Amino acid sequence: MKRVRCPKCDRFITFDETQYTDGQQLVFQCEHCSKQFAIRLGVSKLRATQKEEVLDEREHDEEQGSIVVVENVFHFKQVLPLRMGDNVIGRKVLGTNINTPIDTVDPSIDTRHCIIRVQRNKQGKLQYLLRDAPSGTGTFFMNNILRDQDRIRLSDGDIITIGATTLILRAANEAN
Repeated sequence: MKRVRCPKCDRFITFDETQYTDGQQLVFQCEHCSKQFAIRLGVSKLRATQKEEVLDEREHDEEQGSIVVVENVFHFKQVLPLRMGDNVIGRKVLGTNINTPIDTVDPSIDTRHCIIRVQRNKQGKLQYLLRDAPSGTGTFFMNNILRDQDRIRLSDGDIITIGATTLILRAANEAN
């Protein structure tokens, strides 16, 4: 499956590239904004000179850690760095002001879905606290739904589910 981004609203359209041949021109109409646009299949000269992007889940180990967005039918794998303080996680939509947007078309993810707070404890070590934003479909920690008042302490490898999307916490690698 391949995906193309609508030039008007920035949303992705997914299609099966195996049904078409190189050099063929395809016309799409975005279901969100009704914009029509065309693409030509094949490898561009610029793309041929670039390396394939390989996402490193541990890229932000020396910083405050990251969350890994697991690939599914709505989006490709993403690694999103975390910052100190509140990391508001949600669906990326033009005009929405959140600091950890997920590039997805998953309709079950709110634009402000959950929050991971990164802070230091009394011993100076990083800790990660998860809470629901609140969201329409809920935030799940290890398959248990969070209530509005819940604050869950996370550790490396913990699994969070928002909508149809799975996130994995990659905690920072702190030297002892």
